[in-house]
Amino acid sequence: MDTGQLDEERMMEFAVRQSLQEVCASGHQRADTSGTASDEHLQILAAIDRGDVSALRALCAHASAFEVADPAGRFPFHRAAVQPDARLLDAVLLASHELSMEEVTGEGETALTLAAHAGCARNVEVLVRHGASPHNTNRMNESPLLLAVRAGSYDTVLALILGGAFVEQVCRAKWTATHEAARAGCADIMMLLLRHGGKVEARDVHGVTPLGIAAEFGHADVLEILIEHGGDVNAQATNGDTVLYDAAGSGNLDCVELLLQRGASPNVASLAFQLPIHRAAYQGHYLVLKTLIPLTTKRAIRLSGMSPVHSAADGGHASCLELLIQKGFDVNSPLGAHISDNYDDMRKTALFFTVSNGDVTCTQQLLEAGAGPDLDPLRCLLVAVRAGHYELVRLLLAYGANVNCFFTVVSDTMFPTALQYCLKDQSMLRMLLSNGYHGDSCFQCYHDQHYTGHVWGQNFSIQDTDNCSSKVMFCDFICVFWLRHMAGPVVRTIMDYVRHVPICSKLTKILERQKEWPEICHILCNPRSLQHLCRLVIREKMTLQRLNSPQVMNTVPFPPALKNYLTYKELDMYDSVTEA
Repeated sequence: MDTGQLDEERMMEFAVRQSLQEVCASGHQRADTSGTASDEHLQILAAIDRGDVSALRALCAHASAFEVADPAGRFPFHRAAVQPDARLLDAVLLASHELSMEEVTGEGETALTLAAHAGCARNVEVLVRHGASPHNTNRMNESPLLLAVRAGSYDTVLALILGGAFVEQVCRAKWTATHEAARAGCADIMMLLLRHGGKVEARDVHGVTPLGIAAEFGHADVLEILIEHGGDVNAQATNGDTVLYDAAGSGNLDCVELLLQRGASPNVASLAFQLPIHRAAYQGHYLVLKTLIPLTTKRAIRLSGMSPVHSAADGGHASCLELLIQKGFDVNSPLGAHISDNYDDMRKTALFFTVSNGDVTCTQQLLEAGAGPDLDPLRCLLVAVRAGHYELVRLLLAYGANVNCFFTVVSDTMFPTALQYCLKDQSMLRMLLSNGYHGDSCFQCYHDQHYTGHVWGQNFSIQDTDNCSSKVMFCDFICVFWLRHMAGPVVRTIMDYVRHVPICSKLTKILERQKEWPEICHILCNPRSLQHLCRLVIREKMTLQRLNSPQVMNTVPFPPALKNYLTYKELDMYDSVTEA
């Protein structure tokens, strides 16, 4: 490298360093002036706020005062950009000739983005005339044109377009002014954008077209404009949502009918296997649902793996649920495996959705329509018991839910699963026992070198002792250190619903340390009353299905006192609280 070339590089490096120092010095000087505003600067701000053009023109001699930013980083021309009188901005700009039109506030806004967002068309014209770029965005990457569309100002949009704004400029998330006009529902602005190069097929980062946005927000007039300009009524977003699916979610019947008239298919599912009918049912849009029912094919619903009954049940919309039931949809239709596998609780039926949501009204609707309460792997009754929802538990039992069901995925027990979920809830425990929970099963064990009690239930018989020995017994379950303090209250409560039962030595050791032991010991050491034993025998003869059915019990020719005794009304803590 020769000496001349080296000197040239050194000179260039020196020039760059000097330039950077000047920029830094200028920034420091501007920052310093923002901290100590002069009297002239304050007078300028006051004149702008009150719209005093004459005062501003008189202050133009103090040019340096116009180049001072306030603590928020706003210069006087930023403040003037949002004032309704364009003469204010014109006057300020003439005095701020040392500043760039692209100076930004502390929030990243230019004067043009501020004026556009405020819908000040005349101010936009002034700024563009003074050299402001219609393409520079704010910190949120939103163009002046997009902000003007959001403000709904036709004149401002027109001023920006005439000033050179690019209609299809892509902003944050690939959102365009055309998308924004579709969202805002501005038909006149949409026509203006389309005349100046707006594209109806533009897609945002999620693959949604302006057509989908108009449908989602329920703007039928804008939707029709987009269709007339070549919009695809069957366009799908990246996730497979169709324009009709978006319209069904908005609940706007005009949009739905317009799309159907223009050829939109109601049988195209999203990648999540959702059809427009599912969206309408879930959102509770009755009229849209009523329109889609006859147009949606059974094959499309079957392939989706989900009935609209599931959607209406999950959304908790009783009117939509009633409509679907009237139209003959099966309330016991199960979820497809590809849908059910997405739920950790392995739910299958619409009834499970209403129970897990705590929806008494829709649960009753489904049960009255013939929904089976025991069709899910995890029974609906267990879900209601675990949630402590008394009304749902009572309702499910009245419609034949099996109180003695098992769920062995978590723990394979000798006793029915429901007990595990109500150890701390005496009211729930008594409700289950009153409705036929087999309390005897809690005293079956092998700890004293022989099998105690008899094996019962649907899953195994008395001969299946090997199977029984592999199950978790109540005494082992309740004796773990974090549950043993509840053994006394639970065992004492169960005693009110069983005959004489033997208690193994392991459970006895735990009970002897608890305050309920004297009472439990008294019951164990004495014969049960004949009245109590007769109640148990009559209950066995009547069967649980009859005992738990209010309709059946109302027709049984027993005196009211006997009915109450058979159903343990004197021990029903929940009824006593609700009646009080």
